[in-house]
Amino acid sequence: MSIGALDAAAAYGRVLTSSAPKIGEAEGPGAASPAGGGFGGMIENFVTEAASSMRTAEAASAKQVAGKGDLIDVVTAIGAAETALDTVVAVRDRVVNAYSEIMRMQI
Repeated sequence: MSIGALDAAAAYGRVLTSSAPKIGEAEGPGAASPAGGGFGGMIENFVTEAASSMRTAEAASAKQVAGKGDLIDVVTAIGAAETALDTVVAVRDRVVNAYSEIMRMQI
């Protein structure tokens, strides 16, 4: 499953609106900072979201195996978990690639 540009842009937009301070808000020692803040906070949110969706998919699968769940819910949960994991892996690959490029730069 590949991640399209619109999917990545939508995920980035969700993260920005959920954790970034609004324009005009004070950023300083007295200001309330978002969880983790900046790029590290964004990555933390991605990983937390991916882990949460995987737990949801696992719970839906367990319900289905026990005969108490709906197959459509299982497929939907697994699809969401797969998309979240693909997003985390794509971001990781981009970060590693950027780090490699920076390390190759001559001073």
